[in-house]
Amino acid sequence: MDIKIKFNDLPQQYKKIKNEVIKSFNNIHKNSDYINGYEVKNFEKKFKNYLGVKHVITCGNGTDALQIAIMSLNLKPGDEVILPSFAYVSIIEVVCLLGLVPVLIDVDLFSFNINPQNIKKAISSKTKLIIPVHLFGQNSDMESIMNIAKENNIFVIEDAAQSVNCLNIFSNNKKYISGTIGDIGCISFFPTKNLSCFGDGGALITNNSNLAKKIAMIKNHGQSIKYFHEIIGVNSRLDTLQASVLNIKLNYLKEENLKRKKNASVYNQKLASIKNIVLPKQSLYSEHIYHQYTIRVKKNKRNLLQNKLRIKNIPTIIYYPLPLHLQKAFKVSSIKVGALNVSTQLCKEVLSLPIHPYLTTNQINFVIKCIKEIFHE
Repeated sequence: MDIKIKFNDLPQQYKKIKNEVIKSFNNIHKNSDYINGYEVKNFEKKFKNYLGVKHVITCGNGTDALQIAIMSLNLKPGDEVILPSFAYVSIIEVVCLLGLVPVLIDVDLFSFNINPQNIKKAISSKTKLIIPVHLFGQNSDMESIMNIAKENNIFVIEDAAQSVNCLNIFSNNKKYISGTIGDIGCISFFPTKNLSCFGDGGALITNNSNLAKKIAMIKNHGQSIKYFHEIIGVNSRLDTLQASVLNIKLNYLKEENLKRKKNASVYNQKLASIKNIVLPKQSLYSEHIYHQYTIRVKKNKRNLLQNKLRIKNIPTIIYYPLPLHLQKAFKVSSIKVGALNVSTQLCKEVLSLPIHPYLTTNQINFVIKCIKEIFHE
């Protein structure tokens, strides 16, 4: 039997919400309400209440969110920003564009996230900001990171693009949603994210009213009153059509995250016996919402596994093939702390399997069956 599997099945998701989307789009077209329309304001309010945070400010995409967040902190050229080397390029890109110095540190081998002990080693008199990236749907150790930041008077911006609505569990058993813990949280609504729109979109979240006011100005050409520009800003906005999609999809986020967890549970149970694979580990301090289901393949067999799965029409993706400290664009401009061996190792071993909420039982079992056959298990 021919089993077709997509890495992300956006058409299936659209079928589910099609009637709601068409109705919402028709209302927007009827009123030509394309920029800063009702749906944008409604989503900001709805998402704010959903997360339990004081302020949500939408913008054009996740990278813009990071740039605007950093711009709001009044950092000076030459100030240092601590970043994980195993992460998407956007974090180091915006740091360099703003004249700041990226300080790259290693990550934890099992959570893939920034290692708090390495943060301590990287702090200098010039350190002004830490950007933990919550990779693959699991949060960084935010309790430890916030303690370090407070002790050293350092800002924290959470890159929560891959972990929207993921819970952090602190030692007092209190739970905090990703992005709401640091000074600012940054969200991406790229079409393949757990909460996504039909194009680009982003948001900044904060409990600091002064920062929220400044962020709202920066994203709108530095103005709070039209044509009166108080600070240097950018043009970055979520359009009304994308906001309307997010208003609809937000209603299904918990349900779809639960399906991702169930899919991951099947993988965990049925792939556990394969010696050449290390399954994703859930940390004690974080929920896991499985934006990606990322395994590690040992003994240099990652590419072999990917190629053989491709032959069977099973899509996989390598997030990420090269760590930031080895990227040509940033070799000169960045400071490296330590050998960064874990980041380098992960780039040779990681492989993400299909995990989207519309996978069927037959599809998941087919992926598992093929992996077992490849490893003769």
